[in-house]
Amino acid sequence: MRMRQTWRWFGPNDPVSLPDIRQTGAQGIVSALHQIPHGEVWPVAEIRKRQQEIEAGGLSWDVVESVTIHESIKTRTGKYQQYIDQYKQTLRNLAAYGLRIVTYNFMPVNDWTRTNLDYVMPDGSRALYFNWFDLAVFDIHLLKRKNAANDYNEVVLREVEKRFKQYTPEEREHLVNVVMFGIPGEKKQTLEQMRTKLEWYADIDHAALRDNLKYFLQEITPVADEVGIKLAIHPDDPPFDILGLPRIVSRAADFEYILSSVPAPSNGVCFCTGSLGASPDNDPVQIARQIGTRMHFVHLRNVKKDEYGNFFEDDHLAGDVDMYAVMKEILKIQQQVAEPIPFRPDHGHQMMDDLRKVTNPGYSCIGRMRGLAELRGLELGICRAEGW
Repeated sequence: MRMRQTWRWFGPNDPVSLPDIRQTGAQGIVSALHQIPHGEVWPVAEIRKRQQEIEAGGLSWDVVESVTIHESIKTRTGKYQQYIDQYKQTLRNLAAYGLRIVTYNFMPVNDWTRTNLDYVMPDGSRALYFNWFDLAVFDIHLLKRKNAANDYNEVVLREVEKRFKQYTPEEREHLVNVVMFGIPGEKKQTLEQMRTKLEWYADIDHAALRDNLKYFLQEITPVADEVGIKLAIHPDDPPFDILGLPRIVSRAADFEYILSSVPAPSNGVCFCTGSLGASPDNDPVQIARQIGTRMHFVHLRNVKKDEYGNFFEDDHLAGDVDMYAVMKEILKIQQQVAEPIPFRPDHGHQMMDDLRKVTNPGYSCIGRMRGLAELRGLELGICRAEGW
């Protein structure tokens, strides 16, 4: 059995239209109601509206990515129980319309983080890039987080001072906007709002955040099990502590804790090769084997790291992740489950005609279509060779 090929779509305002997506070879859509404020219940009318939009385009809504978790749940403060109850209702509302896979993450304050959204590749295409030196410029000089310099080594600190002096006011502002870019379609936060949120985590370390995730899962998995929804937690992106915040979904030991501490059938993982591959300490093949049949959704992309731990997003079949070995391991898991596991080509280079268009960073059409084509070919070759 082969996996199901899906494509992320940010809704009617996405520069990549549903007719475009139908031509890529994708079979289903990954989408979310990004206009709904974090923590609020997703209304059934809005869920059905999005579903009808997708079906009118000749596709199906296969995966919800993401139902975002309110910061009060992550910190277990304020009205966290109310927000958990509202999350449960959203799951019930989604299940009522046949949505069966819900992705989420537990990253504090900031979602995925990059320092450059237009990194120029040798072929002229543009990629997403993470650079520790620029993150430290943002953290120390622009965000001005208290004692931020203590989190960086001398090599980084020397380069930070040099870069900060060289950057123009416009370049500094651009760096702020990139680091805080967030999810397309969602409301952007300000530096002041980020500083306030950082204060909420002043007394929350890895153990406390882990415990808060466990509590959240213990609360929502009975509902997910009841209504037939599979939950898929996305790894931290990048998989390191940043901005003084703990990250707890970054390595093999984290997945062991998450899956063993709440062994409900609904509690599973969104396996992302790019997020995990950004850390030299991770072996994505081994982690895939460890997760096994609790792999509910898959993101496939690749990264290339340098000696400092900086990385750019490479072609899907290039980079540091052995995509052949990863795909083969995932397909072994696929043969053990009854339904096709959905996967999507995660991110993609801005290339060709898309270089002259306004696109969502990482989510232009042609680069992802190239990635999907390569991944579909790799999948077919492995399946034929293995007799699947």
